Amino acid sequence: MPLTVRPATLADAPAVCALLNAADVAEIGHPDTELHTVETDLAHPEIDLARDSWLVHEDGDLLAYGILWSDSGQGDIGVDHYVLPGRPDAALPVLERIEERAARKAAAARAERAVLHLNLNVRPTLDTALLVTRGWRTVRRHQVMTRPLTAADRPCEPPAGVSLRDCVADADHRTAHALVEETFAEHFDHHPRSYEQWLADTGPRDRSLMWIASVEGEGDVAVLLTRNDKETMGWIGNLGVRKAARGRGLGGHLLRHAFAVYAARGRDTIGLAVDTQNESRALALYEAHGMTLHYAIDTWELILPVPAPATRAT
Repeated sequence: MPLTVRPATLADAPAVCALLNAADVAEIGHPDTELHTVETDLAHPEIDLARDSWLVHEDGDLLAYGILWSDSGQGDIGVDHYVLPGRPDAALPVLERIEERAARKAAAARAERAVLHLNLNVRPTLDTALLVTRGWRTVRRHQVMTRPLTAADRPCEPPAGVSLRDCVADADHRTAHALVEETFAEHFDHHPRSYEQWLADTGPRDRSLMWIASVEGEGDVAVLLTRNDKETMGWIGNLGVRKAARGRGLGGHLLRHAFAVYAARGRDTIGLAVDTQNESRALALYEAHGMTLHYAIDTWELILPVPAPATRAT
């Protein structure tokens, strides 16, 4: 049967979720994608589904999915691409369209080039030889790490002069966003996001599972954002400590606090993703607190030149 390619719609979320979970099973041994995550992506206000998403079908079966977005609006393009194992023929038309659309978005932003980033499991269902032949290369590695939780994970006393509060209040939620922006500013592929853009990125969250650490006389210095809407485990999204406050055990205290909270909620596992080249040595912190490798993710990069707009002859 011939392959067909069309844009995704909001109604396609269940089928896309099923495809992503099929890829999860092939790559990590179990499904790990939630429907609400796919729905948030497809409904994102900065994504034009008609031009920024693609579904490949064969005889009604979904074989591949792609979507892209611009984090900065200046030529930096984020990409997701999933395909069933053994179907490079279905992957290729998505890659072609992603690259073409990325170049156009960068040109519209008057950028000199498009820089595409695609995160893939180190043993992906997508044949990476296809990427290599098109000029993609790996530039970064992240580790998804997990830790078992038990009844021994109990609340601990904070360091002297340190207090924690959740982010239920709107003002505290905005402070959490500001701390994430500051503490992640130098991290790989971080692009500044307004508070409203950040809300669109994250979707609905339980703000009682977000905490700010304050130090007496210094104010708010650290933030920990977590979520409890994954079926497989509790999830730590961001842990950031201001530069001047690092090295005092604040990151470790926030981690232990999260362990205790999630253990009390009946969770048996907690996880996170970390850049192995993180400049704040986050990997060492997580390893010191009993977190171990679950699987690894490579960031693939493609740089596309954007032709200068043609000038009218005089």
